[in-house]
Amino acid sequence: MMQNEEGPFFEDFKPGMKFRSDKGRTVTDADNIWFTLLTNNTNQIHFNKDYAERYFPGEPFKGRMVVNGFFTLSTVVGLLVEFTSANGFMLGLDGLKFVSPVFSGDTIYAECEVTEIRESKSRPEFGIVKVYTAGFNQRGEKLLEFFRTFMVRRRNAKWEG
Repeated sequence: MMQNEEGPFFEDFKPGMKFRSDKGRTVTDADNIWFTLLTNNTNQIHFNKDYAERYFPGEPFKGRMVVNGFFTLSTVVGLLVEFTSANGFMLGLDGLKFVSPVFSGDTIYAECEVTEIRESKSRPEFGIVKVYTAGFNQRGEKLLEFFRTFMVRRRNAKWEG
């Protein structure tokens, strides 16, 4: 298994550091429908336009299919991996709030700030990092926010089972 030797590593993180994705991800109907059906979500607001038009004609949906929140969450996390957990893995999420809906054609951007770093007690070759994360659309409107905690290896360390 190849390991990323470019970082970031645990030693590279400091509280207060901020990262913003320089890439955006425009969401399509196909992304939303496939993700929703692949995850066995049966809420028709994600994949049935007729249903959305009939039962959700008012604000904020205006009869539009809504992008699955977990697709939005996954996209926001993915946009930040190169800056955060490329040499690690996620441990958990806290305080997840969906603030604004996402619709087909919206472009998602992400940013985060390091709020905490600490040594791992169980894996000395790794450290634990916590980041406040937020996703935004192309208009700068906040879509969601949460804290993400991940374990990341130290420089020149590797997982020893």
